[in-house]
Amino acid sequence: MKTAGMVEAERSVLSSTLASDPTVHKSVLERATLLFRLLIAHNFQEECRTCGWLELLNLPNSITLSRIGCIPFLIWVLSSSMFPSGKQELLAAGIFILASITDGLDGYLARKHGQISSVGILLDPMADKLLVAAGLILLVRFTPNLMPPWIVVLVLGREFLITGLRSVAATEGFAIQARNLGKLKMVLQIVAVVAVILAHRWYEWNFFGFIIGVEFIARIAVWFMLFVTLLSAVDYFIAFWDRVDRSARSHHAIKPAAVRSTPTA
Repeated sequence: MKTAGMVEAERSVLSSTLASDPTVHKSVLERATLLFRLLIAHNFQEECRTCGWLELLNLPNSITLSRIGCIPFLIWVLSSSMFPSGKQELLAAGIFILASITDGLDGYLARKHGQISSVGILLDPMADKLLVAAGLILLVRFTPNLMPPWIVVLVLGREFLITGLRSVAATEGFAIQARNLGKLKMVLQIVAVVAVILAHRWYEWNFFGFIIGVEFIARIAVWFMLFVTLLSAVDYFIAFWDRVDRSARSHHAIKPAAVRSTPTA
């Protein structure tokens, strides 16, 4: 990728070339091409100076975008019939786990290198919701006995509810911080999706005589995920209502004081 210095050097060379004797160029097409390259170089430099859009493609934001980019591959693997049984589940679980790991990695790198941006704040939760929603919806078709549609509706309904409450909070001028139950909910959703994917192929694993009930773990994970998801929605709604109530009380307390301080004629 060109830097601003490289662009400036290219501009100088192209400008001097265009200012030279026109007989140097064998056709009008060559001069038009040079003029177009000069215009692109100028626009690129101005964009770097005014908008700073190159910062949008920093490492944390690129990792977040890669999480979104994993979703089509997950859909393809779980929807395709070209993979043999066993390899399909392992590949899908690997893609989902890899994408989930980037959830913590991008935030860590953004805080460590001071690259927190408004675009990253917007993309990160959106990437999480897209990844989980894609996994849950696919599992309704892939393993409906372990992931019934009504559970997916409740989980996604919670996400829509919280998103709506955050929008209302933003319009009222305050924000609700991320709750610990919300973070636990995200972890349980990842565990539940991976466990259900593996349970599609294996009922249990036998490790040197130690039996691991894959399907049992999947069922427990799904129900625990649902419980924590609904509990986190209630917790977030209580926090939201508390902030709204305090905001209304402070507003009513300020209004009478302002009326008393108004001078009379």
